[in-house]
Amino acid sequence: MNDTTDEENVGDDWADALAEQKDTVDDVTGQADVAAADFDNLVDESQSSQDAAASMEMILDIPVTASVEIGRTKINISNLLKLNQGSVIELDRLAGEPMDVIVNGTLVAHGEVVVVNEKFGIRLTDIISPAERIKKLK
Repeated sequence: MNDTTDEENVGDDWADALAEQKDTVDDVTGQADVAAADFDNLVDESQSSQDAAASMEMILDIPVTASVEIGRTKINISNLLKLNQGSVIELDRLAGEPMDVIVNGTLVAHGEVVVVNEKFGIRLTDIISPAERIKKLK
């Protein structure tokens, strides 16, 4: 049975119930008559696949900021003020560990640094699943 037939049956059931109630009203008590309500046919407002594709196409041109993080560290302000040219800051990563690829502040992948035409790039080695990204938000 399809959904439209079920919806029409529910509407008919309500109309029948209201009609029965109207028939049982006692004119002596002075209660007002109850009118049956008209039910419009319900329309499925879900988007077609073409509409969904058009909606998706709209967001494809939105710019995002992607960055690569080599590592992190915490440092006291007094030590920060002592830094000068040539100082070394130790990071929390070992040499050769994958870098974090961050898009709009969210970790989305890990990768390794490559040089292409004298420019740095990153080769993605691991993509973070959407389920893992949601876990990290909580």
